[in-house]
Amino acid sequence: MNNKIRRLLLPLLLLAIAANAQPGLNEMQQAQQSLTQSFFSALDCSLVVAAIFGILGAVRIYHNWQMGHPRIDQAVAAWFFAALFMVLAGGFLQAVFGI
Repeated sequence: MNNKIRRLLLPLLLLAIAANAQPGLNEMQQAQQSLTQSFFSALDCSLVVAAIFGILGAVRIYHNWQMGHPRIDQAVAAWFFAALFMVLAGGFLQAVFGI
């Protein structure tokens, strides 16, 4: 039985030594800093795209309304939810990455 314990104990000790010798902590911190710095520009970009969707949607809906198109409800919903999706996508990415 002692022989079985020794055979099991030796690989576990070597595994523990190898686990402590893993490089990459500095690289992971640098990647996190890079993600933090570039993420806010991506969040701002999603808000800008949402604003563009809102403005373009308002102009197109106003034009269709003035031209007398009978059904503009679908266009209103489509443009509204496109802009809402972009706003929520930025918040979702912020929550996922924990920034």
